[in-house]
Amino acid sequence: MHFLRPLLRNPSLKWIFAVAMLVVAAPRLTHAEALLVVEADTGKVLQADNATMPWYPASVTKLMTAYVTLKAVKDGRISLDTLVTVSPTAASQSPSKMGFRPGTQVTIDNALKMMLVKSANDMAVVLAEGVGGSIDGFSAMMNQTAQKLGMTQTSYVNPNGLPADGQITSARDLAILARSIIRDLPEYEYFVHIPSIRFGRKITQNFNKLIGRYPGADGFKTGFICASGYNLVASATRDGKRLIAVVLGASSGRMRAVRAAQLLDRGFANNGLAWLRPSLGTVDNLVPIDASPPNLRDEMCGGKHRRPASDEDEETVAGNAGSSSSGGDSVVTFFAAGLQPPMPKPSELLNQAPAASEPIAVYTGPTKTGAALIAAVAVDSEQQTVKRGKRSRVAARKPDAAAAPKADAKTGSKPDTKQAAKPAADRHANAKPDAAAPKTGDKPAAAADKPAAKPAKPKAAAKPKVEPKGETKPAQRRSVIKKAASRGSSESIN
Repeated sequence: MHFLRPLLRNPSLKWIFAVAMLVVAAPRLTHAEALLVVEADTGKVLQADNATMPWYPASVTKLMTAYVTLKAVKDGRISLDTLVTVSPTAASQSPSKMGFRPGTQVTIDNALKMMLVKSANDMAVVLAEGVGGSIDGFSAMMNQTAQKLGMTQTSYVNPNGLPADGQITSARDLAILARSIIRDLPEYEYFVHIPSIRFGRKITQNFNKLIGRYPGADGFKTGFICASGYNLVASATRDGKRLIAVVLGASSGRMRAVRAAQLLDRGFANNGLAWLRPSLGTVDNLVPIDASPPNLRDEMCGGKHRRPASDEDEETVAGNAGSSSSGGDSVVTFFAAGLQPPMPKPSELLNQAPAASEPIAVYTGPTKTGAALIAAVAVDSEQQTVKRGKRSRVAARKPDAAAAPKADAKTGSKPDTKQAAKPAADRHANAKPDAAAPKTGDKPAAAADKPAAKPAKPKAAAKPKVEPKGETKPAQRRSVIKKAASRGSSESIN
């Protein structure tokens, strides 16, 4: 370091040294992530970090499910109006899902919208079974398509990305898939940038936080399982230039969007220092890494982190992840973008509410338009209201159901012994019944204070008549009642 001191006294050399140190330190900011940004039309790689590292795809798998399904539509083998049925296998998938009962029918069109916006795992299986006959049959179609597209690091086992041995991809392969959707299915590309859907009364926003917030954002899909971390394939267009960004292994749903926005910002910036960087070639020519995919389970879901294998929990894990490293990244972005003024911080963009848009209505049953569509939405809304009503009535009955056996016991053949003994014996074991129904906790005490008044109540007089079934003589009934009362002091209260 001694030889550097004279150099660092020169302000110009000191500034150059600082820039060099920032560039060297930049890769360390990426954490355990795979990052890639490419030009959509040419495939030119603008930035790549761990881009060919094998990775668990999670729900970005559904991009291939959509590609295979829409290719079948384009080839005329099925149509968007084709009805597919929810099987028991589809209904049994883990959330996120629509939760339809087996036997429910939906169109290909609605199933795609539900799968891509809500990331519905059951709808992915419905499409797989409807197009490929079975999960295994459709997975074979997915793998054949992957090889045809040049996705040499990818293999599929299921259509939704839920954890499974052998379900692997890479940032490179996902960028190739995104480019293929744009190139091969332009007429159906709108499926990957729907801002929100409405099913009955419920509105679901797209889990891709860039849509409606980041200027020019127009696709694609998110994903999360514990082993993969938070994944995102995103695209945006500005001034006729479209870029695709892939982020794998981010620490939260918010952070994956921040990372993607940073990648896109750098790609769109007028990079006056591009000539200093070696050409990275095209995405197809990136050399695959022969390695096992990293397993981020302990980091993502270990310890205090309890997360389901779903994108639905992303709001709860966002925290301040976006702002924790934005300062360092913004400095690096400033220099890497050719000394251009920094763009608005991605974390600030993502704090904004998404741009207003009308949710796309989705529904069950055959294709409907006009008044029939309005009626179908109304029916789904009514069913949701009925379900909520049933749940609230069940919840309201629960305290009464818990209290009813106690009330009956007080007027039965062995009432006073059980009710008097239970508070004394079980008070230390479980206080919840008393807290939930304080009135019933007070009644046994009242019964103990006035034991003689209890048999005079109508219920106490009526109850013994139905207990000894088969008895016909009053004298025999009284004998049974006396014996039961004498046994009451020695029986268990469990």
